Amino acid sequence: MKTIESNSNSSSGHEPRRRFAPGDVTWTPAPDGKPRMRDFMEAANSRHGLTMSTYQDLHRWSVEETSVFWEEIVCYFDVLGDGLDTVGLANPSMPGAKWFEGSRLNFAENVLRYSVLEEMSNEPAILSIDEGNNSDCITWSELADQVGSLAAALHQRGVRQGDVVSAVLPNVPEAVIGLLATASLGAIWSINSPDMSVDATLDRIRQLEPKVLIGIDGYEFKGRRVDLSGYFARVAEGLPQTDQRLLVRNLQDSPAAFAGFQDLEPLLHGHDRVRPVRVPFDHPLWVLFSSGTTGAPKGIVHSHGGITLESYKGIGLQQGMGPQDRYYVAANTSWMVWNTLVNTMVVGTSVVTYAGSPAVGGVDRQFDILARTGATMFATGAAYLTMVEKSGEEPGRKFDLSALTRVMSTGSPLPPSTWSWFHEAVKLDVHLGSDSGGTDICSGFLGSNPLEPVRLGELQGACLGAAVETWTPSGERVIGKLGEMVVTSPMPSMPLFFWNDLDGQLHQDAYFDQYPGVWRHGDWITETERGSFMVHGRSDATLNRNGVRLGTADIYAVVDDIPQIKQSLILGIEIPGGDYYMPLFVELAEGVELDESLIALLNSEIRRRTTARHVPDEIVVVPGIPVSHSNKRLEVPIKRLFLGFELERALNVGSVANPEFLQWFVDYANEFRRDRLENGN
Repeated sequence: MKTIESNSNSSSGHEPRRRFAPGDVTWTPAPDGKPRMRDFMEAANSRHGLTMSTYQDLHRWSVEETSVFWEEIVCYFDVLGDGLDTVGLANPSMPGAKWFEGSRLNFAENVLRYSVLEEMSNEPAILSIDEGNNSDCITWSELADQVGSLAAALHQRGVRQGDVVSAVLPNVPEAVIGLLATASLGAIWSINSPDMSVDATLDRIRQLEPKVLIGIDGYEFKGRRVDLSGYFARVAEGLPQTDQRLLVRNLQDSPAAFAGFQDLEPLLHGHDRVRPVRVPFDHPLWVLFSSGTTGAPKGIVHSHGGITLESYKGIGLQQGMGPQDRYYVAANTSWMVWNTLVNTMVVGTSVVTYAGSPAVGGVDRQFDILARTGATMFATGAAYLTMVEKSGEEPGRKFDLSALTRVMSTGSPLPPSTWSWFHEAVKLDVHLGSDSGGTDICSGFLGSNPLEPVRLGELQGACLGAAVETWTPSGERVIGKLGEMVVTSPMPSMPLFFWNDLDGQLHQDAYFDQYPGVWRHGDWITETERGSFMVHGRSDATLNRNGVRLGTADIYAVVDDIPQIKQSLILGIEIPGGDYYMPLFVELAEGVELDESLIALLNSEIRRRTTARHVPDEIVVVPGIPVSHSNKRLEVPIKRLFLGFELERALNVGSVANPEFLQWFVDYANEFRRDRLENGN
């Protein structure tokens, strides 16, 4: 392990300040440049007799000729597999689309293909860095060797196609290796971060009945040693059927014995190797979990084929990345953006892993990492960029960011002030885009492209292959007006199914309940006349704090156990300028008062049983919580009141079992808007 020295800004070429306003062009393609997307467009023109010349031309073709477009992706990137020279989309129904029927491939094989190329085998594949700036490098050939060794060890322990390997790991190289080894066997991967509580972790992975559990002895966070021995003892106790348990040794003074776990390190350097086995296109690759808004977190299952093709398209074309690039994403493993770290490797891009605090040593720590590692692309939550903006730091004057060419802001809309600040205080000549996607497809619906200019406050357009439109509640498409974001044709990385959803009803209800056969994503968006988009926040009840989606059910599970609370309601309200208000409304039991001790109890229990992010901004006593006739909390309608909807537009009063409590929320929401929004308090 070596220490990476910090790079000063002596050669970063930080440009003079330039202030931008909404609608201003902040980046334009180089006039003499030829990004891979243009090369792809010209290849498609040649093969299909087309005359496409703009991004809008290419996007229109990609959604009108969906099958041919994805067939062209397979051909252009020479996707590894068998039988891929077939009809791309045999059945376009949603749900139930059928892609490349009869074909076989493996996601891991497409990642590891670079290990056998003479010009790349000894180049870095993974660069890891810790809070002390100690660094390790794994080359492509070493990565393939370690993946093959771990795959052989898992196979020897009885892991077969369809079995589940669940990991509870931070963003360390072993997480990437574990995913690829599991995928190599045709087994199914799942991962979440150990900063989740034990209960929240078990709520997710216990559903999967994993064959193998991979844990870690601990990690360093904010300069503090986090010992996970007790944590994993409780996780193991909650998974009695999982007797195969592996442990990543990460702490320097890790205890010699870790009850019930076997060290992972020797399994990365064993005698046997297993190469990736090709599986059907729609074979499950991994399970990502929803935020748990309406109950236990739902396991979203994606396919080998869907994620592989989406990775080639999204990373290779949309972001224009390749072997010349290095990607760093500031995300923990519970967020789907971590999965995009591995997706990026499909096009030969090296990646940076970091399990430490995003603000150790200063709020601009992430920019320090970019400078130290020479990353060319940075992905982060909009909330992090806003935090650095508000700190007054100017990373472009402090660090050498000359290698940085692209930045993807995601997780929540990027405030205009932060967008302008980035080009003023970080770097002017960088392709900064605000992208919007989801765990649901582990990719993007709306985002950046290298062929069009970027305008501050707008997402450049719908991604290739994503037939995104803005609809009214009655299903009418609108331009220039706010509406529901829908997707009118299938994408290969849409979920295969939800775990344990035997009749498919949960899957149907999640996306297709309002518009049959059309995907409703749950975002409020506006499409402009020129094809760009603006995202206004969630239209459903999912909380989205600091770019991390949180489930209301996790909070209710805690509050419901506190006898002083009769009923509760949690909301997440987006405030212009990038702020976010998350109040917890509580109906108290008879004779109870909301004093400091009860507030402390609520906050401490929520923090202990979930995460610090789940702790509300404020706890407010209400006379009662409105519910439906089936006793469901009315989160979405009540949130609409805070966003300025009149009561009659926010909900159907006749659907409320106790409408006498509505007026309190109407009055409180009006006061909130007057004080917080109109008066800026």
